[in-house]
Amino acid sequence: VVDRRAVVDQATDVAMRLREYVDRQPALKRALGLEEGRSLPISTLRGQQVDNKEWLEDPASPAIIVGTVDMVGSRLLFEGYGISRKMRPYHAGLLGADTLVVLDEAHLVPPFEKLLETVAEGSAVFGPREDALRKLVPPFKLLALSATGRALASKSFGLDEKTDLKHPVVCRRLDAPKRLTMHLLDDETKLKDALAEHAWKLADNGTRPVRVIVFCHKREDAAAAREAIEKRARGDKKAGIPKVHVDPQLFVGGRRVLERQDAAAWLKERGFIAGTKGKPSRPAFVFATSAGEVGVDLDADHMVADLVSWERMVQRLGRVNRRGDGEATVIVVVEPEPKPKEVVQDALAKDPSDRTEAESKAVAAHEASLAQARALRKPLDRLPRKNGAADGSPGALRELKLSAEADPELRKILDDATTPAPLRPALSRALVDAWSMTSLREHTGRPEIDPWLRGWGKDDPQTSVVWRTHLPVRTRGVAATKAEIEAFFEAAPPHASERLETETFRVVKWLAARAKALTGSSASQSPAAAEPGSESIDARQSLEAEEMEEIDGLDETEPPTEIEDEAAVDDGEGAPLRWNDIVGVVLSGAGDLRTGLRVADLLGRSDKGIDRKKREQLQRNLAGATLVVDARIGGLKGGLLDPTAKDAPRTVDDGQAWMAAGAPHGGDVSLGPGAPVVRFRVRVAEAGQPLPVDTQWRERFRFATELSDDGEPTRWLILEKWRHDAATEEDRSAGQPQLLDKHLAWTEERARDLARRLGLRAEYAETLAIAAGQHDRGKRANRWQRAFNAETDGVYAKTRGPVNTALLDGYRHEFGSLPLAAEDARLRALPEDLQDLALHLIAAHHGLARPLIGTGGCEDAPPSALEGRAQEVALRFARLQKRWGPWGLAWWEALLRAADQQASRDNDARDSNARKEGG
Repeated sequence: VVDRRAVVDQATDVAMRLREYVDRQPALKRALGLEEGRSLPISTLRGQQVDNKEWLEDPASPAIIVGTVDMVGSRLLFEGYGISRKMRPYHAGLLGADTLVVLDEAHLVPPFEKLLETVAEGSAVFGPREDALRKLVPPFKLLALSATGRALASKSFGLDEKTDLKHPVVCRRLDAPKRLTMHLLDDETKLKDALAEHAWKLADNGTRPVRVIVFCHKREDAAAAREAIEKRARGDKKAGIPKVHVDPQLFVGGRRVLERQDAAAWLKERGFIAGTKGKPSRPAFVFATSAGEVGVDLDADHMVADLVSWERMVQRLGRVNRRGDGEATVIVVVEPEPKPKEVVQDALAKDPSDRTEAESKAVAAHEASLAQARALRKPLDRLPRKNGAADGSPGALRELKLSAEADPELRKILDDATTPAPLRPALSRALVDAWSMTSLREHTGRPEIDPWLRGWGKDDPQTSVVWRTHLPVRTRGVAATKAEIEAFFEAAPPHASERLETETFRVVKWLAARAKALTGSSASQSPAAAEPGSESIDARQSLEAEEMEEIDGLDETEPPTEIEDEAAVDDGEGAPLRWNDIVGVVLSGAGDLRTGLRVADLLGRSDKGIDRKKREQLQRNLAGATLVVDARIGGLKGGLLDPTAKDAPRTVDDGQAWMAAGAPHGGDVSLGPGAPVVRFRVRVAEAGQPLPVDTQWRERFRFATELSDDGEPTRWLILEKWRHDAATEEDRSAGQPQLLDKHLAWTEERARDLARRLGLRAEYAETLAIAAGQHDRGKRANRWQRAFNAETDGVYAKTRGPVNTALLDGYRHEFGSLPLAAEDARLRALPEDLQDLALHLIAAHHGLARPLIGTGGCEDAPPSALEGRAQEVALRFARLQKRWGPWGLAWWEALLRAADQQASRDNDARDSNARKEGG
């Protein structure tokens, strides 16, 4: 787990080298339980492994995941950001058991470290109720890493005095020269100019090809300092200063993976990545925020920085002369101490007893700010002196930390300069139980999880922005329903590589700026004047006229059931956006529709823009959400939000190749050669005009973008999935046709193999196998066979589709499987507690029954009997959750789900081999 996503550190490269090594060692590969033809699964936030879900495919196989606090933490707590409710138990089950979490830079996220520690040490609270059962579920473990952290000495280990500290490489790195000086900023000079000026001098006014990193606390200062360097590089003809060529790079958070990879390549080419041989041919400057402090192995020749908290200064010092191969100059620009405002000056002139409450608060705030400014300087003043400057080497920092353990005064100095750990809530079994009820859309005891990941602090809420060429909106006909929109994004879910995550307030400002730019006029322009012929929303549609008065088009607690685009019928994707056009769709972390946004929603009725109330409401809707915007809104440059950028950016659904494809993907032959990073695509089709057949892709969902006056689709968006991908129930049931009995036999065989490799006791292996052999019996229903367009020569578990979800009428084949499985002789021979477990695994193998499952479309019993069966599903979940614990039960579910998916991949692989032999 790495707490910065700007560039995932070299853990990805190390993981890849580990996989290559394992592939060269057949005996080791067998010992690790890796099947023939399958390499060590790796899922990261970078490259071909980004968000590939390989780690889900085989619970008996080792896997390496490199992720952020939010990515891993949310999945662990059954609230996976960007993961559907049906998939959340699967992720939680495989993360909450048999997992070692290595938390890098643990001092940055003490609440998350404590959360993981609570889970790792709380098997009696969160694990199975009985000691014997705890030995069956593999444990969860934690290893926290920190060079500056708050960890207890009794629980930590570090460099050994007798061996490590005598190693020549260790000595070179500990003693790496870093001459640190502080420069006090005068009242007239702006911080950005001082940072740029010092960086410019370190490069001998742009003539020396050195690597300089400039750290700034604020993104705005980093951008301004870069502009100041660029201005200096342009020279001055009048003053006889020639133009010089420099290489500046802004390195901040809030950037898409696609562009993060470009940034990583830039850093490597210029030698900013430690251990690389690249060297700049001209001065290279990196202007970084906290995104560059951790999570990437940056190494510059020199550094300029503003003054921040002690733990961050330590991180920054580690990003210069990292290998000890040179002599670094470090310049820390210190802003003047805060001066008292007039109200504070007046208050200070009074006796404290004569001050008003407001004046007392103002004085206290000023004194706290003054004390903090002085506290930040003190650790740097305590560094040892060497050659006329402070020694900022790792060895000096280490000695300072060790001295503080025996010196209370020094300890206080370091503590005062360190960011206090935020307050955090305690983790309880009741909370985890509530989060684990993932089939409930709402639960009064299920709070947002962010405080458990990052504590109660001042961090701004975050929003993910995704650009798409195609949105589920109609330009003509009945508006799209909430169910259609959610199904659309379940079939084409936002992918990690296309997300830009940044503060919500930045997104709100950016949206308003882009909307105003798109209209080409002032915000006071009326809807009627915005575009001739553009009509207001009809009262019969879900986004009614009075709702348009709200900034999000609706009350925030009432998501829209329909969304319709007001664009004219003949407008294509490249047509300009207009006042009433849908410009974005807001999705919750679970993929639920929150609202649709029109251009009009982002503009006010005056040049001042939207009013405060509407802006706050928009910010609430976007907080913690994913905003999928029409690519025509633009506003993306270099992977960062830029309100001046006009052009539509690259998108995953624009028909072009997105990032690099695996060949074969990750060494996993089950995915097939050339598997894309994003395993869905979108194609446009006119009604009655079939698209060319591509056997590598299969239809997953279709959405009608236009309807005739008679309600018949005239234009479609066809969402296709990579033939081996399985993100929805329909994915696993649509593919190479396979008879039901054969699929059940294959799944049972896979379950037995999985149980063997996991070393399950015989009775539990048998329980898992029996559940696997019965899990899809409900597909025998005529309704299911018709809806999945099955052939009529037998009962099928897998069909070619397409799937008619309307015919299903809500039917869940898992629910229909229960009475059939309950009559199975082998299942009835199991002890009662294992019968319970087997039936729950059957009911939950598509992520439902936690605790609820729908009875719709089921015709095998009267409604009252169906309700009783559904009630027993919920009660069974409660019994088993109490018996196994939330993560233990989810782990059992993951085993059956994995066996089911493996059997489905076997079936697809058979299809691939047959086509190869026939081709």
